Amino acid sequence: MRTPMSERTESPHDRHGVTRRQVIGIGGALGLTAIAGLSTAAVLARRPPLTGDELRSAARLPRAFTVPLPVPTVLEPLSVSDGIDRYEITQREATVEIVPGVRTTMWTYDGQFPGPLIESRSGRPITVRHRNELAVPTVVHLHGGRTPASSDGYTTDLVLPRTWSDASGRGPRQTGAHDMHGEHMGGGAMQSMQDPRAVVTTITRDYSYPLEQRPTMLWYHDHRMDFTGPAIWRGLAGMHIIRDDAEDALGLPAGARELPLMITDRAFAADGSLDYPSIDPTLRKQPGVRGAFAAGVLGDVILVNGAPWPVHEVDAARYRLRFLNASNARQYRLEAVTDDGRRLELVQVGADQGLLAAPVSHRSLPIAPAERYDVVVDFAMVPVGGRVRIINLLGSGRTRDVMAFRVARTVNADDSRIPSVLSTDLPDWSRSHAARVRQFSFRAGQTRGSNGWFIDGKPFDPSRPDVIARFGDVEVWQLIADVHHPVHLHLVGFRVLARGGKAPLPHDAGLKDTISLRPGESAEIITRFDGYRGRYLFHCHNAEHEDMGMMANLEIV
Repeated sequence: MRTPMSERTESPHDRHGVTRRQVIGIGGALGLTAIAGLSTAAVLARRPPLTGDELRSAARLPRAFTVPLPVPTVLEPLSVSDGIDRYEITQREATVEIVPGVRTTMWTYDGQFPGPLIESRSGRPITVRHRNELAVPTVVHLHGGRTPASSDGYTTDLVLPRTWSDASGRGPRQTGAHDMHGEHMGGGAMQSMQDPRAVVTTITRDYSYPLEQRPTMLWYHDHRMDFTGPAIWRGLAGMHIIRDDAEDALGLPAGARELPLMITDRAFAADGSLDYPSIDPTLRKQPGVRGAFAAGVLGDVILVNGAPWPVHEVDAARYRLRFLNASNARQYRLEAVTDDGRRLELVQVGADQGLLAAPVSHRSLPIAPAERYDVVVDFAMVPVGGRVRIINLLGSGRTRDVMAFRVARTVNADDSRIPSVLSTDLPDWSRSHAARVRQFSFRAGQTRGSNGWFIDGKPFDPSRPDVIARFGDVEVWQLIADVHHPVHLHLVGFRVLARGGKAPLPHDAGLKDTISLRPGESAEIITRFDGYRGRYLFHCHNAEHEDMGMMANLEIV
């Protein structure tokens, strides 16, 4: 019987740092160097700004800040009855214009990239029927959703296309056990893994979301085992905003002065097609990416809501900017700066899981893959015709630019405000409440000659019980990383208790569902496992790391 990783013990040195620990060398295939016996201080001193390798576009690209910012369309429900809003989204291939004058074929939700924006109300359930008209299986995960396990988008709960056949060619699969055929990094060869708990449907699946949670911005994306990275890269991502009356009454900027902003990076071939280094471009058989890209795939074109380095006209007033990093691996540090060099405050009012207790002001704001930050920026002091650029302090060359705002007009009055108290419903968990403390390491690894990314030295196996948590228990998790790892827990939000044994950083405020671990860094988080029982996941949200094994099971019983 395999020992659940959460029950293993570690030495005191393992709990508090990387002293006398070793980052497992994974050779040139991942473009990393083996590091042995490196102290915590040494690891932190040599933190690289990014993890991964960058693709270079061959397409002719536009100048920054010339393409208008697209604002996602809000999806209308097909029906509203019995207190439930019902939607339908079709996953299909579509040809869209991203680079001006060039057509790009993408995988989309309803023919759009990003997918249509869903707006819902806290406590009012919705059902979304997803129809798969692509050539491969899909899974939909509502990231940050407080969702029953049956609708959470477990990585093997596939929706098969009509034409999908199993390896023997017997025709489409029906609901039941699912054979995964993939090169799992722990074995190094093609192998079939059985997941008898998988619930597989053909063509459609209804995802039910009770939305018994705080108002916030979530996002939905593909979550198929071994192929999440290329599916998101090809376009399967969209945003979902939950609202409630209490937040509406705060007076934060609203309407046209509230902007959901999905930041991604991509690379384009000369013909406008998306460039991505898949070993199997069909995404049907062998997972994985080529060479150094296994550490993470970075593009050289920054898109916001699907447009390269866009510009948006604004009033001289406050705006609520709801940032999502939907990139596969790229980290950003966002700063708002005028053309004459003045930096505007980024006033954070919310995190992954909703409003903070009180606003927090930043000069710059780091955002890792899957993180969301809800900020207010005041353009009132920028003259008409002036420009404010959102730049990425971790970028260089063209990846330093993100988007721009051009102040187009003055306003007689701005009746929005930023209250000193935003929310009073944040949980007050403390270490004294914890039923247990668990430790997890997120590291590169090598098993039987194959490279991968592992949690506690093991690649993902859907049949293995990794963490079994009791419903209602509060737990403290201690996390440690070798390189950048944005760690995401399904179902629950958490609070950051510490980083490297010290206080959390200012951007750790509020309730989160993803924490960005920097190279060599340890962190402590606290959460309560409630809401629903069942099988969930936690994993690194560097999509290439996730596809190469950095994922584990979380069973709430």
